[in-house]
Amino acid sequence: MTYKTILVHCSARPKVEQRLAVAVELAQRHSALLVGVHVQEPFVAPAMLDGTAGMDHLFAAYERTAQADATAAKTAFFKAVKGTHLSTEWRSESGYVATQLAIHARYSDVVVLGQADPEGDDDAPADLPETLTLSTGRPMLVVPHIGARAPLGKTVMLCWNASRESARAASDALPLLRGADKVIVLSIDPKSSANGHGAEPGADVATWLARHGVKVTVQRDVAADSDVGGVILSRAADHDVDLIVMGLYGHSRLREMVLGGASRTLLASMTVPVFMAH
Repeated sequence: MTYKTILVHCSARPKVEQRLAVAVELAQRHSALLVGVHVQEPFVAPAMLDGTAGMDHLFAAYERTAQADATAAKTAFFKAVKGTHLSTEWRSESGYVATQLAIHARYSDVVVLGQADPEGDDDAPADLPETLTLSTGRPMLVVPHIGARAPLGKTVMLCWNASRESARAASDALPLLRGADKVIVLSIDPKSSANGHGAEPGADVATWLARHGVKVTVQRDVAADSDVGGVILSRAADHDVDLIVMGLYGHSRLREMVLGGASRTLLASMTVPVFMAH
């Protein structure tokens, strides 16, 4: 199993270079087609606007900005792939970012996105990684707004809670797990169960991974129910992890939205790229 088509969201902001670097390296490693997609959101007229002349002025300004953004995104993409000999495609769309990216994502193996910038220097919805993971059936590789070290995936942490979501994430990430020097299976507050973790939590998934040639160790940890995400980030720092793999929303999405949860903690506070699936 390998990745043959990698999609990267290309915005007009300077930090797009960070996710492009990750996407290019991943595409080179797997000899994959790299597809860059820029989406220009539609013009939205202010709710309170008096006069046609004012509207014309605003729309003209929107068109100028839209053209500049499309040019900046395309320039960044082709600058990132220059000299790599990768097979590439450039796609430019108009519409809502989540809707348009979802269409293209369904025909890709993995999608590379940027983490929402806490300073607001972004042109995509803050919940874009969550929305696309839930709506496309494809894994997302989310790159922190602070960037990521290369190459990606030398030491990987797989967050395992024996759920459907974590199984899906592990399966989708197999090309990365097989190529890692070390994979740490982290189970937090696991309970032995014939219908879940088994008699020895983490052992069953470690055995499955080993059959795929993954170099794996198991670590079990404890945490208060509301601090699982914090424990994951702490253990990632302890082991100098450069990639976290996890299932998105082990609880219901509503419960995670109300109470927080590991998914939201990692998306808000990630220090390394997070590969997530649902």
